[in-house]
Amino acid sequence: MTKYIFITGGVCSSLGKGIAASSLGCLLEHRGYGISIMKMDPYINIDPGTMSPYQHGEVYVTDDGAETDLDLGHYERFTSLSLSRLNSVTTGQVYREVIEKERKGDYLGRTVQVIPHITNEIKRRISLVAETVNPDVLIVEIGGTVGDIEGVPFLEAIRQFRLDVGVQDTLFVHLTLIPVVGASMEPKTKPTQHSVSKLREIGISPDVLLCRTGVELTPEMRSKISMFCNVEEKAVIAALDIKKTIYEVPLIHGQEGFDDIVLEKLGLEKRQKNLDDWKRMVDRLTTQDGSVRIAVAGKYTELNDAYKSIYEALVHGGAENGVNVDIVKLKVENVKEDRLREIFAGIHGILVPGGFGERGIEGKILTVKYARERSVPIFGICLGMQCMVIEFARNVLGYENANSTEFDVETDHPVISLMEEQSDVVNMGGTMRLGSQPAVLRKDTKLAGVYGLDVISERHRHRYEFTNRYREIMEERGLRISATSPDDTLVEAVELTDHPWAIGVQFHPEFRSKALAAHPLFRSFIEASEQYKRGESEAT
Repeated sequence: MTKYIFITGGVCSSLGKGIAASSLGCLLEHRGYGISIMKMDPYINIDPGTMSPYQHGEVYVTDDGAETDLDLGHYERFTSLSLSRLNSVTTGQVYREVIEKERKGDYLGRTVQVIPHITNEIKRRISLVAETVNPDVLIVEIGGTVGDIEGVPFLEAIRQFRLDVGVQDTLFVHLTLIPVVGASMEPKTKPTQHSVSKLREIGISPDVLLCRTGVELTPEMRSKISMFCNVEEKAVIAALDIKKTIYEVPLIHGQEGFDDIVLEKLGLEKRQKNLDDWKRMVDRLTTQDGSVRIAVAGKYTELNDAYKSIYEALVHGGAENGVNVDIVKLKVENVKEDRLREIFAGIHGILVPGGFGERGIEGKILTVKYARERSVPIFGICLGMQCMVIEFARNVLGYENANSTEFDVETDHPVISLMEEQSDVVNMGGTMRLGSQPAVLRKDTKLAGVYGLDVISERHRHRYEFTNRYREIMEERGLRISATSPDDTLVEAVELTDHPWAIGVQFHPEFRSKALAAHPLFRSFIEASEQYKRGESEAT
């Protein structure tokens, strides 16, 4: 039977519940247990697909095309998991389901209420993952912070869930903060006490406390927290701040005995744990001497979470090449033609990520032009690939006003245009080309060499595509179509034939990169950037 672990957070947001859930999943997998992880978000949006990256960070896309919270990216990167739309639940989804049932008359005339109808739907979705995946352990992260009004139905649901399933098969983990205050830098346990008190008001008493802290917890502090929070002293776990990389967290939690206490309280066997592969990966990340500087030329670079999966995939690619990746976050609105050499001085590779809307597009196109003309490794993802096509049309083919119809519907040369099946779409949420789609790689291309495969499957999130009538002229002049959909109707990737490494892909390879297995495109891109750096050094 599946065991259930519910992770809640208190004191303040952004303490790292997603990393804690991912790390626990990593530790349990390394003991041979089958796991799954869910995220329950209290916001009323159906999903984050229509939210600005400034509001919610990146939208993570699953194989089955769900637009989800970025924490699902952490879950997949730290584990072997490939998650689905079942693993992402929002208040909007729950209420929509309940209201649709009410409209159909499924409730037989009863008054529809938060309890039991909303809480029952939340519990049903938890059980559905357990029944569908049948993991040994299902980890459920409750978004938000204890005390938030929108999170109350989820907390009430998991309180009821323990009554339904049994204490022996459920575990409550609460993540709190131990702040260090004043000139004396004294750690304070009172916020944790208040957070647990708030949780107990709802009817939930945590079994394990994860205390986010920048200092070691002394025996006196653990004893005090244990007594005031009614948690066993051995179940008060220090979640120490990391020094270099988030991938240290499973090792830190393991040293603290987090997984030991979880298995003990759930009545599961403490199987042998082998973290050698994880330790080697962390060692590579923390002890490398060399580095490459990669410019990420994006529209939302002020917010780190907006390109979270891309940044992590670059780190993975660096680890497998034995180099550190120094990421330079470049706001494309600041890219001007007369400053290109100054802006890109010391840069060894350029990545142009996805995005929506016209803002910053000319800066992206200038960035691509600089990389093409100066043979700097250039990696375009989604909108980044489209900018590579637009730049090539303008500056190589001479189509001065070439553009995407997303930005200029009256352009004489719409080299990027709306997909035919998108022309009648009215609702913006969940209607793009989403999820894993197959692509056929053309032989003798750099892309095929990178993958070492004839057919691949990658995750998509877009509405606009390469316009097919420009294929022939572009290929004649040096922009090769290196991958297409199986029926050859959609262009999936392009590359420059006279450039050392210039690849654009319509899909999002960053969503398939894992800490223990870098995506081949990111591995190859970092390798090319390192070679470019060596070439620069030799030239000087």
